[in-house]
Amino acid sequence: MADIAVINPRSYSTCNVLLVAPRFSGQSYWNFQAACELYGARFPAPPLGLITVAALLPSSWQCRLVNRNTEELAESDLDWADLVMTGGMLPQQPDTHHVIELAHRHGKPVVVGGPDATSSPEAYAESDFRVLGEAEGIIGAFIEAWESGVRHGVFEAEKFAIDITRTPIPRFDLLKRRQYTYLGVQFARGCPFTCEFCDIIELYGRVPRVKTAEQMLAELDHVYEIGYRGHLDFVDDNFIGNKKAVKAFLPHLIAWQREHGYPFEFSTEASINLADDDALLSLMREANFFTIFVGIESPDTDTLVAMQKKQNTRRSLADGVHKIYRAGIFVNAGFIVGFDSEKGSVAEAMIDCIEATSIPFCTVGLLYALPGTQLTRRLEREGRLFPPDYTRRRMSEEGAGDQSTAGINFETARPRRDILLDYRTILARIYRPEDFFRRVRQVVRLLDRPKLDRSASRDPPRPRFFGIPKRDITLLRRLLWRIAVRQPGALWPFCKAFCECIRENPRAIDYLGILAALYLHLGPFSRFVIAAVDRQIAEVDSGAWQPPPLEPAERAASAPLPLTQSA
Repeated sequence: MADIAVINPRSYSTCNVLLVAPRFSGQSYWNFQAACELYGARFPAPPLGLITVAALLPSSWQCRLVNRNTEELAESDLDWADLVMTGGMLPQQPDTHHVIELAHRHGKPVVVGGPDATSSPEAYAESDFRVLGEAEGIIGAFIEAWESGVRHGVFEAEKFAIDITRTPIPRFDLLKRRQYTYLGVQFARGCPFTCEFCDIIELYGRVPRVKTAEQMLAELDHVYEIGYRGHLDFVDDNFIGNKKAVKAFLPHLIAWQREHGYPFEFSTEASINLADDDALLSLMREANFFTIFVGIESPDTDTLVAMQKKQNTRRSLADGVHKIYRAGIFVNAGFIVGFDSEKGSVAEAMIDCIEATSIPFCTVGLLYALPGTQLTRRLEREGRLFPPDYTRRRMSEEGAGDQSTAGINFETARPRRDILLDYRTILARIYRPEDFFRRVRQVVRLLDRPKLDRSASRDPPRPRFFGIPKRDITLLRRLLWRIAVRQPGALWPFCKAFCECIRENPRAIDYLGILAALYLHLGPFSRFVIAAVDRQIAEVDSGAWQPPPLEPAERAASAPLPLTQSA
């Protein structure tokens, strides 16, 4: 494995590195623009991967970050740069190509990395460098090549072998923090499960690798010292994937929070088996986790078994989710429509599951075969996979932003129209204002938020008006105005939920506000997706939609990339 650049003792030349976070394509579940505006921000979270890469570069290399989701890439930025680094996820692919084009127009070499480049390196052949895999394992080799005058090549890290205890603190100083609603940190990479559709195990492996407690607390110290307070997201794909490690870490996190007066509240992603572990739930409650994202995917046991998500079977999903609520943590969840194992319509069963679990924020999407996954390999063998250009064209020409609008990139087992109709039915029901806020009211009834001792806080007290923080009053006024003007049909359901929360569970009021703010995005976004699905159904009915030529069964592997160096 190549040495991490920051600990390599040799001296390096100077280099101006422009790190560019590409725009996410089209409308997406995850842009939350309307909610961000409420908090005076432009985008939910900063590009943690890019600022981690910046921390791996030699100290003599000057770094500048431009996030095209929050600001424009100026000519002066490109003029300043000696080298441009960019890359991200699949929905960022179209804009990544645009960034490469802009940089080349200015005569600047471009390095592309990140999960999409790692999964589909052939899609970025026009870049000067491709740095594939986890950056810690290969960035040293790239730096040495650059210093020796190499100006083109592919560098690939050994898979699943990176020791993340050597990962430095991300360059949070590069951020314009007011552009974001929250910041992120990472504790672990990898997931022990084998879900067929998921690319996490392909990118990071099935043995979760974790940072040390000392390492994580140093990151928290740094974030605290730069003056940040509030929501901090553990971006791990499964925070509890290594339960032994996370249980060893959480007491340190709790002690740190107490010593600093609980300046942070945490979110993360976890598997539903969290509900089986009372000790772990208690630790996360005491550390001040307030929400988690859980992949439920389907209420049907046969479908869960077929997708290799057996950890979601043999349980009452509603009981598990409600238990997490009673630990003071509200649940957001992912659901997917379009699996081969679906027997007829799944709409009513999925709606019933969402209502029974009382999950307000559900990312319901169409199944998408991500590059490199078990699902994609199976569909390739069966000759059912659409070519990559199908998705790229939809993202570029139609503004498809995520699995909501770009899904089903394969020949389906049941009629495509039936899947689309199920999807439309689910979205139309769960995001009606009265249905959404009925689930919010149930969350408010169950959510048992802890009483936190903030006496150790060194921050000055927030200005208050009749005992209520003035910032909360301002946010409530903005929220009411936006709901009344933009989504008047949601105003009365929100007011009922608000009054009930004030009366029965006032400690949950902040989280009622968060869920209502999310609806500012989710309501219009669901209508946008429904309109897109209606167009797709009409195209199927009229015969205008025809499947693209399918990838040949047992397609030959792509030619190997011309590697400059691998670790």
